[in-house]
Amino acid sequence: MRLPAISGIIDRRILANYRIDPSCMADALPAPFRPQTVNGYAVGGICLIRLKRVRPKLFPVAWGIGSENAAHRIAVEWDSNGERKTGVYIPRRDTNSRLNSLAGGRIFPGIHHHAKFSVLEDGDSYSVTMTSDDGDARVHVSGSVAPALTDSSVFASVRAASEFFEHGSLGYSDTNIAGKYDGLELECKNWHVESLDVDSVQSSYFEDSARFPKGSVKFDCALLMRDIEHEWHGRPDLCCSPA
Repeated sequence: MRLPAISGIIDRRILANYRIDPSCMADALPAPFRPQTVNGYAVGGICLIRLKRVRPKLFPVAWGIGSENAAHRIAVEWDSNGERKTGVYIPRRDTNSRLNSLAGGRIFPGIHHHAKFSVLEDGDSYSVTMTSDDGDARVHVSGSVAPALTDSSVFASVRAASEFFEHGSLGYSDTNIAGKYDGLELECKNWHVESLDVDSVQSSYFEDSARFPKGSVKFDCALLMRDIEHEWHGRPDLCCSPA
């Protein structure tokens, strides 16, 4: 059983993004996905999102749950019925919610690993650290709101980055079945993005030299979203014979 729609508030969402050698990224992606590129680079990253008042869409607003969540995500494209599709491939999701970790892959899309989160916020400054219970994933991002992206980013402006990620609303997550991916689409009611000037960033996924040899991946930029009304919609599974 899958819930048709879940609504709530994105209290805080950090998108910490890396620019990646597309050939290395292609080697790390399962079929049918291939890297979506920006100015010659593949784009991957970490989504650190705190949700509140999350509930089935038809439930009263006063009811709902909150959670801290992390997702490793890669901008991808694939072919379906002769058409090019775009979205994100999510190799791993982590959460501090026992409910999410139990229900993920069963009631709503995507396996969710349980993890511990440490969060410090002071005005426009943020620090989020995630360590999974199984020891397979660790993430840290800290920084402060800034007026613009750095000149080295693959995105020309905050607006260009915002449009790119807004269009990547459809995500597919790994399941326990090889070649089968759970679909989930994010619909934001008041999409708004700010730049986050990062002073420290770590990701066990993107720092894995077996996956990304030295020099093939580099931190690019980070974005911040706050107080966003949203809905999650389950989408049909994507099935493909594993390569």
